[in-house]
Amino acid sequence: MKTQKETLGLLFGNRDFFPDRLVEEARNDYLKLTKELGIDTVMLSPEDTKLGGVETHAEARKCADLFKANADRIGGIIVVLPNFGDEKGVLETIKLANLNVPVLVHGYPDDLDRLDVIRRRDAFCGKISVCNNLRQAGIPYSLTRKHVVRPEDPEFLADLEKFRAVCRVVNGMKNLRIGAVGARPQAFNTVRYSEKILERHGISITTVDLSEILGAADKLQSGDKVLTDKIAEIKDYADTKGVPEDKLEKMAKLGVVLDQFIADNELDATAIQCWTSVQVNHGCNFCTSMSMMSEELAPSACEVDVTGVLTMYAMQLASSSPSALVDWNNNYGDDEDKCVLFHCGNWAKSFLDHTKVSNAPILGNSVGVENTYGALDGRTPACPLTFGRISTDDSTGRIRGYFGQGQLTDDELKTFGNRAVARVNQLQDLMRYICREGFEHHVVMNASHTAEVMMEACGTYLGWEVYRHPDGK
Repeated sequence: MKTQKETLGLLFGNRDFFPDRLVEEARNDYLKLTKELGIDTVMLSPEDTKLGGVETHAEARKCADLFKANADRIGGIIVVLPNFGDEKGVLETIKLANLNVPVLVHGYPDDLDRLDVIRRRDAFCGKISVCNNLRQAGIPYSLTRKHVVRPEDPEFLADLEKFRAVCRVVNGMKNLRIGAVGARPQAFNTVRYSEKILERHGISITTVDLSEILGAADKLQSGDKVLTDKIAEIKDYADTKGVPEDKLEKMAKLGVVLDQFIADNELDATAIQCWTSVQVNHGCNFCTSMSMMSEELAPSACEVDVTGVLTMYAMQLASSSPSALVDWNNNYGDDEDKCVLFHCGNWAKSFLDHTKVSNAPILGNSVGVENTYGALDGRTPACPLTFGRISTDDSTGRIRGYFGQGQLTDDELKTFGNRAVARVNQLQDLMRYICREGFEHHVVMNASHTAEVMMEACGTYLGWEVYRHPDGK
């Protein structure tokens, strides 16, 4: 995964007819808070402007110049209002800096017994004015759950962590590079997508014919160090006791060639033609290599689902943990709020109770089970669930998606492959929405509760059309 800009720019708004000490106190609050949380910051010093705050146009330009000088570091800006603040100073700083990063607006609360001229803040009102100006200028911004809140409040700390996650997603989508390995399976119109729409949003696709990957794999010789190293890596990653040595070598060859393709093209993620050519012409599955890449936060999706792996990448940015591409696969008996999630076996090992390399019985019906070694077998235990999907809509030229939360459960499930049982509030309504809106049967899961992060990042900042499924109880 590409290095993320975790530094935050801090902009302290000020109005000179409010007490100066409030700005100084706020700077000290943030210096202490960010140090405790390990957050790097860029802010004006008291030597740069009065108390390090921003009020006048000249001060706004100084702050903007500082932010621009650190543009390669700053992933988001926090507007801090210790008092009413100057809306024009805030707006001009963000416009002149032109960093195009998320903005969080934070206002301090007043104390009822300190509404005199010595301690009065009025940030409750000033925050509204700042947001009004940002909206007029078309600058998107994020809000705290409480309109005004102290920085040490646990709710603000949660807001700050959410904002940092939003910054990771928004910045991570910039100049994202995805590799499409092979053509989509003939029977899967569902994974069609628009390269042109993605390119317009800064997401580029690098394609390669599957024959090039298979041809390069066949040229590797037994005993090559790069190949023996990859075999050792696979054995260290998962239980391979049931895998014939010749199949293990074939799996390793695919892994070596994929690693080189990704390195040569500086790719962040891949979507791979995982059947049936690789089984017929090479004699194994891609799944283990894909699982290993996803575990290392370089996600890989099957069936050349490019927007599926885009979703995987976005959701791992939100949670800082691997994602998996799954099928909305089966009902779970008569329980209308539960279903089975499934795929042949390429989920990151973080999702599995025991990671075992096996074969793919369903695919084996058509290509021979002996040609499907490389699929992982394992069950996902109970954990939080965020699910979602990002897609391109060619008919409207938009990117759209949906996100929601639920739980993965330990309910009994007797089957093979990578599998899980999910509980989702109002699941039947969600399925009707997916079918009515024509979304894919693939969905992405992540072991977190980060749907709000995805909504904020994709809707507020990236400008995509997104739907939030209600959590419920």
